[in-house]
Amino acid sequence: MNCLDYRRMIVLTDGRLGPLTSKTAYSVIRYRPDDVVAVLDPQHAGQRLEDVMGWGEDIPIVASVEEALPLEPDSLLLGIAPVGGQLPDAWRRHIGSAIERGMGIISGLHVMLRDDEALAGLAREHGAELLDLRDPGPFDRVADGRAADLPVKRVLTIGTDCAIGKMVTALELTAAARRAGWDAAFVATGQTGIMIEGWGIAVDRVISDFAAGAAEWLCEQVADRQIAFIEGQGSITHPGYSGVSLSLLHGACPDALIICHQPGRTHHHGIEKTAASLTEHISLCEQLANTRHPCRVCGVALYTGDLSDADARAAIDATADQTSLPVADTVRFGCDPLIDALRQSLDLP
Repeated sequence: MNCLDYRRMIVLTDGRLGPLTSKTAYSVIRYRPDDVVAVLDPQHAGQRLEDVMGWGEDIPIVASVEEALPLEPDSLLLGIAPVGGQLPDAWRRHIGSAIERGMGIISGLHVMLRDDEALAGLAREHGAELLDLRDPGPFDRVADGRAADLPVKRVLTIGTDCAIGKMVTALELTAAARRAGWDAAFVATGQTGIMIEGWGIAVDRVISDFAAGAAEWLCEQVADRQIAFIEGQGSITHPGYSGVSLSLLHGACPDALIICHQPGRTHHHGIEKTAASLTEHISLCEQLANTRHPCRVCGVALYTGDLSDADARAAIDATADQTSLPVADTVRFGCDPLIDALRQSLDLP
């Protein structure tokens, strides 16, 4: 089955529920709300989801799979992407409970659930599907720059760090572009994007020699569209994830970049390493992109979820002054400044 075939999902967050701590859950709930029947998080059970996440009205938070059974769930979606993509031992009881009731398990982990003898055996016994979305299958294509010749306009979201809104920005821009009358595609390059869109490749799972080739292949699948918004991964300066960032930059040969940033974030996510400044990132990404194809940063997407409205608008104004670029929080205030910038830069109607 395709992950979009599951329409009554329990989303597992297990104590990590929050906009930045459960990015997968956050995004699936935002972009597939009608397909989520409950969030499984014992530490937050009984609370209002919209109070914790900012949306998700009428979706209950439960303490167990059993508590969600009256809602007739058909699957359990793992809503956290732990560092390294490993399977936490604490999740096994929740996954086992779901499998015993015949539910599909939708996973974006690096660990393949189907290779886990205990879970795979239990799934066979109960006729449950283990859907490992991060598995790219056999992929051995080396990029050669051919994406630069595709007719589709390619916009890549890049970031000053990971966990900073690259996928959400690409999704919001795709929706805004469609409202503007453009034939726009969203290109999923990670497990959460695949959960939302139903297709794509988790590029960080592809062998490094072939990761840029995967980005190239993804662009070919939308070559007949007017514009494609390609979901970025990692950050070009993050020591843990720079490889996948550069693979996307060179494989997609983007025509334009939108850089994602959080005001006040000074260190890389998950490590005690100082991040380069926003302006340094803009310069570096443009230099690297232009080694393959003419490209520039056309705008900045800010994450301001931790700021008041007044402080968020002040941060947007300050960033615009700092960079001389259009700036928007695409979720909070909409995408118009970035869409206008792309229209001008890419010569779109």
